Amino acid sequence: VQLVESGGGSVQAGGSLRLSCAASGYRVGTLCMGWFRQTPGKERTGVAAIYRETTPKYANSVAGRFTISKGNAKDTLYLTMNNLQPEDTGMYYCAATQRNWAGCGTGTVWSGAWGQGTQVTVS
Repeated sequence: VQLVESGGGSVQAGGSLRLSCAASGYRVGTLCMGWFRQTPGKERTGVAAIYRETTPKYANSVAGRFTISKGNAKDTLYLTMNNLQPEDTGMYYCAATQRNWAGCGTGTVWSGAWGQGTQVTVS
């Protein structure tokens, strides 16, 4: 699986961004997919995850503000981020793994495919 993120940028607090992740090389609709973020000196943490067409899972810090979704062709993953806050600043990574539904969450960092990341800065 190859993953390429885009859509990062700089916004003021309260603003919105939508990240995109173009996926290829596998049947991405059958995978667990998600978004992670990382700031310098800190561990990478899960933000949102979705297994096939089931109900997404979110980290408590972003629930109600972020939405993970798939494009109609199921080869693009999105993360719509509203009411962004300075603590949302970081490098955002798209990820895919063959975990089942139970393991497709935000609590641990996955082994699998990763994109190169896109920077989000909130001031």
